[in-house]
Amino acid sequence: MKNFIAGAIAALGLGALSLAAGPAAAQSALQDILQSGKLKVGVTGDWNPMSMRDPATNTFQGYDIDVTRKLAEDLGVEVEYVPTDWKTLVNGVTSGKYHITGSASISPARLKSAGFSDSYLTVAILPFTTRDKLPRFAGWDSIDNPQTRVATTLGTTFERMVKDWFPNAQRKTVEAPARGYQEVLSGRADVFITSNVEGATLTKKYPDLVQIPVDKPRAPSAIAMLLPQADQVWINYVNHWIRIRKLSGFFDETAAKWGLAPPS
Repeated sequence: MKNFIAGAIAALGLGALSLAAGPAAAQSALQDILQSGKLKVGVTGDWNPMSMRDPATNTFQGYDIDVTRKLAEDLGVEVEYVPTDWKTLVNGVTSGKYHITGSASISPARLKSAGFSDSYLTVAILPFTTRDKLPRFAGWDSIDNPQTRVATTLGTTFERMVKDWFPNAQRKTVEAPARGYQEVLSGRADVFITSNVEGATLTKKYPDLVQIPVDKPRAPSAIAMLLPQADQVWINYVNHWIRIRKLSGFFDETAAKWGLAPPS
């Protein structure tokens, strides 16, 4: 089975390159990666457990890191992680700063400028506060009032959600590397929203953070990697690679390693 997977991936690369081999074909990111021997991946390093940067060593770890390392391994190249932030994540792909990104929610706004891989994970959004403030909240509607300060990070999909869901609340937008949860922990805000994936990790790391009880999560979102919109050769390669690695069990194993579970 292992040899079959390796052979399928090798054939995938050769087939994709043959599609772009014509004299009039534009250079694909796939060709650039294979010629340079390097896969450049844009990562924010602030989405636990997807990608986390260790400031002491300037190295990254997380689900996205494992996934993109495996992608680079199957391509037969090295991987280079390019630090970015949420507000410039799409621009980094469209400008060629990196070939692909770590995980991001598929959104209509991003689809206007960038392409996405097939999705391999689904998340949903939940609200969080600190233990001392929890008695103030019961459900989504309890957050939307002028006495509540809701924090979010510029450039994230959460920023738009906060504006749409809590029009009557005080909204505090911070710029990366600052995060909404840090504003809540510091007492400068009362509530932040994030995915069930990050929320589960943050409540383990910071015992003072708790989820606000709600009837159900909101905005279930498909998660995928951003790629250059017009580069169908590279998009096709990544999509077929995802399918192959799903069949091999790699995505299930990696999700289990980082404690990722579907939203409930």
